[in-house]
This record gives sequence, C-alpha cells and structure tokens, in this order.
Amino acid sequence: MKQFFFFSVCIACVFSCASVKRNDSIYVNLTDKSKFALLPPEGIEYDMDMAQFVSAEFRGQNYFLNTWVKANENAMEMAFFNELGASIGELSYRNGAAHFSSTVLPSSVIKFFKPEYIIADFQLCFYDPVLLGKSLKDSGLILEIKDGNRRILNGNKVIIEIKKTENTVELVNHLRKYVYTLEGDFHEFR
Repeated sequence: MKQFFFFSVCIACVFSCASVKRNDSIYVNLTDKSKFALLPPEGIEYDMDMAQFVSAEFRGQNYFLNTWVKANENAMEMAFFNELGASIGELSYRNGAAHFSSTVLPSSVIKFFKPEYIIADFQLCFYDPVLLGKSLKDSGLILEIKDGNRRILNGNKVIIEIKKTENTVELVNHLRKYVYTLEGDFHEFR
C-alpha cells in the first residue's frame, strides 16, 4: 500500500506539467514546448482486454502494481490492484475526457494526479502509428518505427523509446527520466 502511495506521488510529480483542453481535445506536454493531442479511443491499433503487471522506475525507486486494461474503439479503462488483489483505483478515457478515481488514495494526492499522461504513454505504445505519427508531428515531434519498436524524437534527440517483445512493453522516457515495463501477452501488439 505504501509503495502505491509513493508511486502515485512520484507519478504525480512526473506528470505535473499542465494539460490543456482545447477544441475538445486533451493536450499533454511531452516536452516543455510540445503539446501532444491525445487521440480518440478508436485510434488503438488492436483491441485489448488483459491483465498486466506494471513495474516502474522513477528517481531511483521501483514501484510495482497489477492492472487490468480494457481498450477498444469506444474507451480505455484501467483498474489498478495491489499485490493482494485489492482495488487501488481506476482510470478511464472516453468521449474526450480522462478520469481517475480511488477510494484508497487521499483526495490531496488525487488532485495532483494527471491521468492524461498515463493515457498519452499508453497511446505512444499501442495506438495506430499513422495517427500517432500525425499527432506527434503536429506537436513538433517525430515518430520512428523499426522492427515494431518506437522512438519519439525532438529534433535529433530521442526523448522516448518503446521496446516491444511478445511478453513485455518497455517505455523509457529519457526527458522526464522514468521507465515503465508492462508484462503481459503482447504478441498481437508487436
């Protein structure tokens, strides 16, 4: 429980860059100067309904939690669980709105939690590369894909790398200095 609380606080710090809502789109800052518009749920490359084990590293600390992810053309939903299977919180993205709720975390922590940044990372990993590339280009960034792996560049500098295997997806954010590793059955998502 303490690990998830600290994980949430750390993630809130990572994602504390302001998001802006314009023209019914949610924007997040992937860099200090770029505004990446979140894609609609129908931009997902393949439907997903699966358990995932998430490990994250931020500021020298490691955090672990279990999730159930359901994503399709209508919505993206994530349910977070501790090691004993107790619910920690839920995140959803549908109809142009991002929402996070938790009966475990104090409201003082939840108000700093920015679910749109988790959604952005998810989209960078699993959304259609053509749509993703256009949205990144509109924000001044470049998407490169090689052997199913993805790199997001700001000019010539790699800011985010996504490596995929059949059992893992690893997102390394070099700019914000954090790493997510998702473990699950990702054979369709390579």
